Amino acid sequence: MRQNNMLAMILAGGRGTRLYALTKKIAKPAVYYGGKYRIIDFPLSNCANSNINVVGVLTQYESVLLNSYAAAGQRWGLDAKDSGVYVLPPREKDGAAFDVYRGTADAISQNIDFIDSHNPEYVLILSGDHIYKMDYSKMLSHHKACDADATIAVLPVPMKEASRFGIMNTDETDRIVEFEEKPEHPKSNLASMGIYIFNWKQLRKMLVADMDDPNSNHDFGKDIIPAMLAENKRLYAWKFKGYWKDVGTVDSLWEANMDLLSKNNELDLNDPNWKIYTEDVATVPHYIGPDGKVDNAYINQGCVINGEINNSVLFTNVKVSKNAKVNDSVLLPDVEVGEGAVIHRAIVMQGVKIDAGAVVGDPNSEEIELISKRVRGE
Repeated sequence: MRQNNMLAMILAGGRGTRLYALTKKIAKPAVYYGGKYRIIDFPLSNCANSNINVVGVLTQYESVLLNSYAAAGQRWGLDAKDSGVYVLPPREKDGAAFDVYRGTADAISQNIDFIDSHNPEYVLILSGDHIYKMDYSKMLSHHKACDADATIAVLPVPMKEASRFGIMNTDETDRIVEFEEKPEHPKSNLASMGIYIFNWKQLRKMLVADMDDPNSNHDFGKDIIPAMLAENKRLYAWKFKGYWKDVGTVDSLWEANMDLLSKNNELDLNDPNWKIYTEDVATVPHYIGPDGKVDNAYINQGCVINGEINNSVLFTNVKVSKNAKVNDSVLLPDVEVGEGAVIHRAIVMQGVKIDAGAVVGDPNSEEIELISKRVRGE
């Protein structure tokens, strides 16, 4: 039974252009993270753990791999009766196929029929490219307690960074009285996380009106939320406490992986009470040879370590040869590091070979090196 009659819609169509080669052939939500996961595992696992059984995944850019991955609902326990993960690319309208969703609101508008077919009382809308753990049922309880038309998850950010976000200004009851999109002089530090709960009948009316508005961006932040505020609808903020990361750049993706190695790691991927489910890759256990040394690292199954690993995250089937050193780096599946090679502060893409004697990255660089092609040795 669906939790409190709520259906989830995951916006997973982002290009992820600032991730460069990592998203050249795959959508941003399908990018690897944390030794064995993909980014979309987090919102899908949050839905499963929150007892939301029907989830629509809205895809568009480079979506072939993401479509097949998300469609395997059994990974998250969403393949039982009356449950499922539904992949929803831009659809045909009046015989013409849309190439893209025109905006976040348009992505939901194009799928009104899908939502209606499940007859939910509430709709949860969230991004598919953030890393966090959240119990959406707690957010829904807050929504109901406030008798809200919409509830928006917010995260307090440092005031000096608030101008980078959509900011929610609230009264003493957490009711939203004003929304500012990336304000130059923010009045508060409550940043929208792009996670919304709406009463479906109310939202449906707003979407139908927005669809045919030639002046609309068809976006929740730019159009739907301001329109609801203008109509004096009851919008409330729900303050999230915990780890949340927007991994929109190479540096932020690297930082999110390094956060897992911190002693004060808030995400805790080993928490048995809130598991993050993912694809189960069948391979042998990892092996650390007699010359291998590992200090503060995530080493996944299938890895063979004959060199030195420091403060790094290694995905499945990575091979590190004798006398090689990997420092402060992320090595995606099937990477091979040759004898005597050295890697500093880098993300090495899947299947890349670092030849013997090669040096990658700089321990003193402020930027993270993204390695997408074979690196020849000296």
